[in-house]
Amino acid sequence: MAAGFASKWSLVGRSLLGGLNNNLSSLLGTSNGITCSHSLSQQQRTFIQMRTVLKVVDNSGAKKVMCIQALKGKKGARLGDTIVASVKEAHPNGKVKKGKVVYGVVVRAAMQRGRCDGSEVKFDDNAVVLVDKQGQPIGTRVFGPVPHELRKKKHVKILTLAGHIA
Repeated sequence: MAAGFASKWSLVGRSLLGGLNNNLSSLLGTSNGITCSHSLSQQQRTFIQMRTVLKVVDNSGAKKVMCIQALKGKKGARLGDTIVASVKEAHPNGKVKKGKVVYGVVVRAAMQRGRCDGSEVKFDDNAVVLVDKQGQPIGTRVFGPVPHELRKKKHVKILTLAGHIA
């Protein structure tokens, strides 16, 4: 009888401790799950580097290009930097054909960049305007917003072609 009594209390004690452990682990598990899912939902925004696919936002004929090399900087390209890229998708009647190696100026980047007044600018996508070796745009129109930081990088012609300057 005493053995039955002791085992009964030990089961109760185990179930209470087990319940607390389960509750604690479930609480910790849910909090870890929240932080993990929150951190996974945020996309890491980095430099435009080799093999980054960018959208072309001019009427040169290319739709998408893949970065081969950033011409300045070790890490990669940012807003206003020039890159060497390969055309991956193109319109059939455009000036630029698929597979051609071209130069481009980054006009929109997902990585945020600080401004002099303390604000920061970042875009939803990575976009480029195709240029020739002298830096003149191949297309005659630029679609979407273009940051005014391009003026500091001496890309004034792209700013004149743009419809909206952010």
